[in-house]
Amino acid sequence: MATVNVNRNVTDIFYRYKMPRINAKVEGKGNGIKTVIVNMAEVARAIGRPATYPTKYFGCELGAQTQFDYKNERFIVNGSHDATKLQDLLDGFIRKFVLCPECDNPETDLIVSSKKGTISQGCKACGFHGPLEVNHKVNTFIIKNPPNVNPASQGASLTEGKRSKRTKKGENGDESSGNLNVTATNGTGATNGDGEATNGDESPNESISTPATPAIDDEDEVNWTVDTSEEAVRARMQDLTDGAKNMTVSDDFDKTEKERMDIFYELVKRKRDAGELDSVQVHKELATEAGRLDIQSKSTLVLAELLLTANIIQEGRKYRNLLLRFTHEDKKAQKYFMGGLELIIALHADELMPKVPVILKLFYDSDILDEKVILDWSQKVSKKYVSKDVAAQIHERAKPFIQWLQEAEEEESSEEEDDSDVEIEYDDRAKVDSLRNKQPAKPEPKKAAAAAQEDDEGEDLNIDDI
Repeated sequence: MATVNVNRNVTDIFYRYKMPRINAKVEGKGNGIKTVIVNMAEVARAIGRPATYPTKYFGCELGAQTQFDYKNERFIVNGSHDATKLQDLLDGFIRKFVLCPECDNPETDLIVSSKKGTISQGCKACGFHGPLEVNHKVNTFIIKNPPNVNPASQGASLTEGKRSKRTKKGENGDESSGNLNVTATNGTGATNGDGEATNGDESPNESISTPATPAIDDEDEVNWTVDTSEEAVRARMQDLTDGAKNMTVSDDFDKTEKERMDIFYELVKRKRDAGELDSVQVHKELATEAGRLDIQSKSTLVLAELLLTANIIQEGRKYRNLLLRFTHEDKKAQKYFMGGLELIIALHADELMPKVPVILKLFYDSDILDEKVILDWSQKVSKKYVSKDVAAQIHERAKPFIQWLQEAEEEESSEEEDDSDVEIEYDDRAKVDSLRNKQPAKPEPKKAAAAAQEDDEGEDLNIDDI
């Protein structure tokens, strides 16, 4: 079987960490078509992760449902997907969940705390140990299915095995352990040594359980439960640092995108009403929350809706820093922000429609919108956010600014062409000696004396002629 390096960025043929290439087989047709990853179990053993993790990762990345048949080691992703695409996706999974962030070595283990909802990573090669800095939808699946638990062994057979062991202990007269495990349930029931709830009247071990009852009744007054309501969870999240929020996986990942957008909407609205949007710390908190909810790009739609009104010129300057935190070097977020601007302009059409060029130039000068994003937007009238008539009207009003942008771009390109036309010629025949200043040659002493003598004779002849 052909093998590849676990870290495919390493091209060394003697790299010691190898894994089989993914072998995918498409089955079925129509709506029932599915892709079976034939050797997923072998690949998973090579990278040291349960086979369900990369399979679930494929499902999240491809937007498809997954199925696991542990007994026959069949791992299925709905839809038709070729092996090359799955191999590229596996590289992403390895980079995020297998390779050590310090030494890029795949000898790592995942330490999952289901109670705290966190995932840590430990490297056997360099000794690194720290929280997993990846925020992905598959994190929820990993927390619910830790790597040290074999999903195939869960079920009735496992339960029956434990129950039979506890029954044998009870038959052997292990009364001391039974007394230690007695607990009261609302003052009316108790659990015996077998761990099964019984009523006081029906239990055959009532005489054994009775002495421990008074001590346990005192503990019933203490409430050991944790408030898991949505408000309580949000309150606890406020006490966490930004880094801890990113590491914490909540049930919000299981919600639809609209529900997550609504959560972010309520948070921004609370901060706006409390007048806290001038704080840099609040800006960081909002960005962290958007990242946790996996709506970084679409969050600009919410910001446009809540922060911009008919006074968009003043508000654009006021909230520039906050908007920059979400749109800087994020073309997708800028495109969604353009959609938000269309909504605001349509909502206050009487006041803002004549100011469309001014509004676009304001956000362009503020670096909130890039030139390329604006020019791409101007190429097509879309009815995604507003009606087609209103969108066409906004595009018509924006023409002067678009034309100004295009002319500026043409001028820049022409200047670059002019600079490129200048050619510099180099003469290889030039010599260094020619650059030096030549000093006049000094005459030799003998030649100088002969020349002087000739001059004297010439002067005598001239006198005789006179």
